[in-house]
Amino acid sequence: MEKGILIFEDEFQNNLNPLTYTRPIYDLRCGILTLKEKIEKRFPDSKIFLHTRGYLVEFVKRNNTDKAINKLDDSIDELLLINGAVLTDDDFVNSLKYEQSDIVLTKGEQIIAAILSSKNINIVKEQFGSLFSLKSFTGIPTKEINVKMISYPWNLVHNNGEQITKDFELLVDRDKEQINGNVYEGVHMLNKKDIFIGEGARIKPGAVLDAEEGPIFIDKNATVFPNTVIQGPTSVGENALIKIGAKIYGETTIGPVCKISGEIGESILHSYSNKQHNGFLGHAYLGSWVNIGAGTNNSDLKNNYGNVRVTINDIEINTGEVMAGLIMGDHAKSGIDTMFNTGTVVGVSSNVFGTGFPPKYIPSFSWGGTEGLTTFNFDKAVDVAGKVMARRNVKITDDEVEILRKVYDETKPERLRREMPE
Repeated sequence: MEKGILIFEDEFQNNLNPLTYTRPIYDLRCGILTLKEKIEKRFPDSKIFLHTRGYLVEFVKRNNTDKAINKLDDSIDELLLINGAVLTDDDFVNSLKYEQSDIVLTKGEQIIAAILSSKNINIVKEQFGSLFSLKSFTGIPTKEINVKMISYPWNLVHNNGEQITKDFELLVDRDKEQINGNVYEGVHMLNKKDIFIGEGARIKPGAVLDAEEGPIFIDKNATVFPNTVIQGPTSVGENALIKIGAKIYGETTIGPVCKISGEIGESILHSYSNKQHNGFLGHAYLGSWVNIGAGTNNSDLKNNYGNVRVTINDIEINTGEVMAGLIMGDHAKSGIDTMFNTGTVVGVSSNVFGTGFPPKYIPSFSWGGTEGLTTFNFDKAVDVAGKVMARRNVKITDDEVEILRKVYDETKPERLRREMPE
C-alpha cells in the first residue's frame, strides 16, 4: 500500500489576500518555516503532492520540481489531505494516527484534513480544477476537530512568536554545535543555548542577541551588522542583512534575502523585501519584493485601544485584535516618510507616497496616496518589478508576469469603484 499526502487550497484562501494573490496559502511564512515546510518536516518519508489555483500552477511547479502539482500518482491507494492553512504541529500529526480511512476532519465550514482509501481517491482527482470545499466530499463522514488555522493575515502575525519557538525545536539538534557562523569578539549572546547561527553567517562586534524571552534562529550566510539588538523569539533568514543599529523585537521573522534596519516588532517579512532605514514596523506582514522608504512608520494600535478593523477584498472585517499593523502584497512600495494607519492593507504592485495618512485600503496596482489614487500601468509595473528583481540577480519569469496580469485583471473592479483611471 502506497500512501501519499496532498497539501491543498480551499475556498477560503482569498481571505489572505493580497498575500495569496501571488502564492499558494501554504507558501506563507509563520515562524521560521512556511506552512508547507511545517508539514514536510513532520512527514519526511511521505510522498507529497500539491494542489493550487490554475494560474499559479507553473509558478508552483518551478519552485517544487520534486513534486507533482494538481495530480496524483496512480500508485497511491491511501491519501491524507491537509489544508495548507493549518498550523501543523506535533499534536495535530499525532491526532491523525487515530483516525480511520474515509473521513473528513472539519472546523466549522472548513476542511482541515481528510483520509481517503483507494475507493474515494477519484473524488480528489475530479476536484483538481477547482478549490476544495466541504461539497467536494459529499457522502463521506465528517468529524469536527480543534486545530489552529490561518484564516486572515493577522493570524500569521499573532501566532508568529509561538511558531518560531516550535520551529526552533523542530530544526535545531541540541546535541550538535549551534554556533556555526563567525561570531566576532564583542558580540553579546544572552541565553546562548537558545541561539542558533548557521554556516557562513556573520555576527559583527557590538551586536546583542537576547534569547532570554525566546529563541533566536539566524540562518546560513545572514549578516548582523554592528550595534544591532535582536530579541527573541526571532528568525533571520538565509542571506538576510540586518543593518547597523537595527532594533528587532521578539516575535519577528525576517525572511531570506531581506535587508532590515530601524525598529521592527512582532512582524513578518516574507522574502526579498527591504526596510533599510529608520522607521517603525509593528504587527505587520510584508510580502516579497516590498520596499519601505526611509522614515516610513505604521501604527499598530488605535488611540482608544479598540479592536482593529481591516479591509480584505474590499470588505471591512473586525479582527478581534487590539494590535494589527500593515499588510503589503508583493512588489508594493512606500515613499519616504509615509505614515500608515492602524490595519492598513496595500495591494500587489502598489506605490504609496505623499504626506498624511493614505487610505486604509489601497487596491493592487495603485499609484498615489492622500491626494488620490490612479492605476499603476501594468506594463510599467512589470518593468519596475523586473528591474527590482534584477538588482538581486533574479530574472522575472513569464509565469510571474502572468500572475501579475491575473491580479491586475481581478482587482480592476476595486480600482473602478474608487474612480481610479486606467
